[in-house]
Amino acid sequence: MNKLIPKTGAAIVTLTVFLFAIFMIIDFQFGSYLVCMFLPIGYIMMAAGFHHESPEDRQVSANIGMIFSAIYAVLIFLVYFAQNTTVRLEDLNEQATKILDFGKGGLIFNYDLLGYGMMALSTFFIGLSIKAESKSDKWLKHLMMIHGVFFIGCFIMPMTGVFTSMANGNNGSGGTIALLFWCAYFLPIGILSYKHFGEEKC
Repeated sequence: MNKLIPKTGAAIVTLTVFLFAIFMIIDFQFGSYLVCMFLPIGYIMMAAGFHHESPEDRQVSANIGMIFSAIYAVLIFLVYFAQNTTVRLEDLNEQATKILDFGKGGLIFNYDLLGYGMMALSTFFIGLSIKAESKSDKWLKHLMMIHGVFFIGCFIMPMTGVFTSMANGNNGSGGTIALLFWCAYFLPIGILSYKHFGEEKC
């Protein structure tokens, strides 16, 4: 089970990131929001596997990574569950729509960025905890740690108001390109993690 669960989680991560990219391209909003609720489940399963196999001298880093993964999951579940329930099904007034609708670049959108900032911190600390021996594990470790840089933009940029301005200006193409870039970056992390748990003894 210690091998199967994180391997399954890595498969969920890979599949959901791939589907998210596809749904973004074909502009299937409900689908893109829906898969975003499965991504945290897979990520926590995957992160728990790395936590379990981390050596004793790297347990602190693995623990921090797990805690940030939980914070990420809570924020993302709140954001996308709201989009596929309240925002999609309720008749909201203008003020409520501005706050709750992800596409308006308001509070919920900022929470989404904060959530992915927490994910970036999680990957950084989990990357630190990995004892890479194979070439693929070294790539995985470096990709996860470099992904931590996304925290800076996710945490700082919402405070500048740039994303709100983009949303109000209906400049959706720039946001879509940025999200597709993230998908292209994170997809190899899911694939390499799946390979890792398929070969390593946990």
